[in-house]
Amino acid sequence: MTRWAMVADLRRCVGCQTCTAACRHANATPPGVQWRRVLDVEVGEFPDVKRVFLPVGCQHCDEPPCLDVCPTTATRKRDDGIVTVDYDLCLGCGYCAVACPYQARHRTPRAVFAYGGAPAKHEAKRHDPARIAVATKCTFCVERIDSGTAQGLTPGVDPEATPACVNSCLSGALAFGDLDDPGSNVSQLLRENRHFRMHAELGTGPGFYYLWDKALPEAAQ
Repeated sequence: MTRWAMVADLRRCVGCQTCTAACRHANATPPGVQWRRVLDVEVGEFPDVKRVFLPVGCQHCDEPPCLDVCPTTATRKRDDGIVTVDYDLCLGCGYCAVACPYQARHRTPRAVFAYGGAPAKHEAKRHDPARIAVATKCTFCVERIDSGTAQGLTPGVDPEATPACVNSCLSGALAFGDLDDPGSNVSQLLRENRHFRMHAELGTGPGFYYLWDKALPEAAQ
């Protein structure tokens, strides 16, 4: 089996927002919609306080709450763990946005463009009316993954088959790969580092992991 997952190394992320920009460029999301965001978080207690930058988005959960509440089965989870939305089936009811504990769902009720009014030439070229008044979210750039694997490429290794945000990361904080492959880059990162998953206590089984320190010696063996 294959279980695609993303890893963010919080020691490396500098909060540059390049992943956010790359995602917007790759997916042509409208103003105000960010499928990949980077939160600026303050941690610690005075005087030992520091900033941590936290990339967030759809977590592609093992047990996605958004799927359970969808009345039309527009939200689906593939065998490889990627959660998708069928725009032809979506009613735009917003139940999934309410159910998602990661605030990863978006709905644009009408076409919106950067400068208001008519779209710029590049916006008109990439405007997709199928994504108006429906639920949208990060897809792990599933089209790139499917196209790449069909050509024998490896997501997370070959850029043509890897999510745009990972390719763009200036500091190498983001990684993508197959959790079910013990030799993959993400499996190795998780073995070698202490990590957590956001709101894992809810039982959602997020497919997005955050590294924060080297693994203890006995855990790395």
